[in-house]
Amino acid sequence: MKLTNSRFTFAVLFLTLMLHLSGFSQSKKQQELEQRRRELQREIQQISTLLFAGKKEQKSVFSVVEDLNFKIKKRKNLISITNQQANLLTREINSNQTKISKLRLKLKALKADYAKMIVKAYKSRADQNKLMFLLSSSNFQQAYKRLQYIKQYADYQKLQAELIKIETANMQSLNIKLLKQKKDKQILIAENKIAKSTLDQELQQQESLIKDIKADLSQYSAQIKTKQRETEKIDKEIRKIIQAAIAASNKKAGKSSKLKVFSLTPEQKILAANFTSNKGKLPWPVANGVVKLRYGNNPSPIDPSLTIKSNGVRIATSKSGQVRAVFEGVVQGIMTPKNGNNTILIRHGNYITVYKNLSKFYVNKGDKVVTKQAIGEVITNKASGESILSFGIFKDSSTQNPSKWIYKL
Repeated sequence: MKLTNSRFTFAVLFLTLMLHLSGFSQSKKQQELEQRRRELQREIQQISTLLFAGKKEQKSVFSVVEDLNFKIKKRKNLISITNQQANLLTREINSNQTKISKLRLKLKALKADYAKMIVKAYKSRADQNKLMFLLSSSNFQQAYKRLQYIKQYADYQKLQAELIKIETANMQSLNIKLLKQKKDKQILIAENKIAKSTLDQELQQQESLIKDIKADLSQYSAQIKTKQRETEKIDKEIRKIIQAAIAASNKKAGKSSKLKVFSLTPEQKILAANFTSNKGKLPWPVANGVVKLRYGNNPSPIDPSLTIKSNGVRIATSKSGQVRAVFEGVVQGIMTPKNGNNTILIRHGNYITVYKNLSKFYVNKGDKVVTKQAIGEVITNKASGESILSFGIFKDSSTQNPSKWIYKL
């Protein structure tokens, strides 16, 4: 009963803080999962709009399977994330139910203790009893201690009542939170049920298409190889332009033209440093899009024995979508090959960004551009309705993974 107001207040604050922190990490994890779930939902919506809203009847089986395979992967990720959320909610619900049970027992003990104090206070409620208690002291020091005891006992009664109020409020708050968590879990379960049903339909469609492809696998495998050869031919021309630019920079600086890295002027060094400092923060080369093919070696959804090598990423975007420079720089070159895969290269010091599959150019070689400036339009395939931009990044003559440079690519 020697608990003072300040100590009691500290104890209450400490208890409240512990209750808050115990649920903080789980709450943060739940927020992260919810954010990722919403991102996946937006991506699936974008995929449906950009890849499945075109002239589907004219799209090749190869393209349909590619697009469907991409959508299925996203759908599976969505289901997995939703399951994680539901499981985390289950753990939080069980934890809160345990807390509520403990709080009920604690409240019961607090109320019983408080009731005893009230009865005891009632029996000795007369001021005369308190006065006699003080006057019966053997000396002044004992009287002072008894006075302090009476005061502390009265304070303790008040604080005990306050603690009951706080714990009751905590339990009510947990009950409200528990009801919301149970409701959220039911919503997630219902959404996952719909997602799984849609996934089953997509898997059936994929299985049917793969069955048709297997009947003439050699034909589709040949198409993949032809497309890969065309891509490699364009990539070879891009490397030639970059190597020529490197040789020219070294010649101008009075260095060997055989060097494989750019010789930079002071201004170009600053530009390259700025480009590097924005790694992971560069804007997308299109305002609206989804990544259809990643950087590196990608297994073919048609023929597992084949690997599709990509020096950049392929981004599906809106019809005749505008292409934007991801950073300030100078147009290093413009390519217009016979197959129509028009390309723009922009130099940023010793970095080069590459934009392939354009129908229109808004810039010319040597032009200075700024971040997010429109430099052209993506070709929209008249038969399939698809608009695919191929985007790449080079450091000197070495390819870079765009996903590490572009924000949330």
